[in-house]
Amino acid sequence: MAKSILLNVRTFTGGLDLTSHSNKIELSSEVEVKPTTNYGSEAWSEVVGGLASSEISGEGQWEAGDPSLVDDASWAQLGGIGPWSISANNGAAVGDLAYLTRAMSASYKLFAQVGEVAPWTSAAKSAWPLVRGQFAHPPGTPRTATGTGTGLELGDVAAGRRMYAALHVLSVAGTTPSLTARVESSADNTFAAPTTRLTFEAATEAGGQILRTDGTAITDTWWRLAWDITGTTPSFLFAAALGIG
Repeated sequence: MAKSILLNVRTFTGGLDLTSHSNKIELSSEVEVKPTTNYGSEAWSEVVGGLASSEISGEGQWEAGDPSLVDDASWAQLGGIGPWSISANNGAAVGDLAYLTRAMSASYKLFAQVGEVAPWTSAAKSAWPLVRGQFAHPPGTPRTATGTGTGLELGDVAAGRRMYAALHVLSVAGTTPSLTARVESSADNTFAAPTTRLTFEAATEAGGQILRTDGTAITDTWWRLAWDITGTTPSFLFAAALGIG
């Protein structure tokens, strides 16, 4: 990916698409530095890594009055833990680079001086690792029937590592609509005999979920999202991201 100007960073938290409500998003990740210098260090400082953490901070234009707007969603999520998926200056198409994590909404600040466009700022603290992966389903493609997504060659999962999957259900329409999404893996891109690795709870309204495998090695290298949809004239908009961490 070439050097770029930040013009289209897509941000999803729970069931909210923050893209049109934000003008600044920052990700940070760090590992504590723990000193281990001793008399055998030959006059050089020595350190080891301690606890790791990450933080998401953002700001933008304040709006309220609907669950899809930043004020309503921020109040509802404050103190709660949920999924975040953030793009790397792209449109969140399948295969685009994504950063995903499970984080606690830790702070929310709003309003400023007279004459200014009403702003908001907020921050979320990681509850799981920050994972680098790819989007597995685009946010702007409505789904009205059971189906499968495009396969991604994300690689195998070594023992002690995990596949992480974030799902953001952005809008729901129809009578008694239900979406049950799952993550499948395969030895190759044919998905002739896919294995279900993770299954999300059935979604009947906007919201988010994040799951991960149990740390057992997985030799399959191809991955995709699949879903079952039921109801009368159902329609869902959702985004999903996968990554190994």
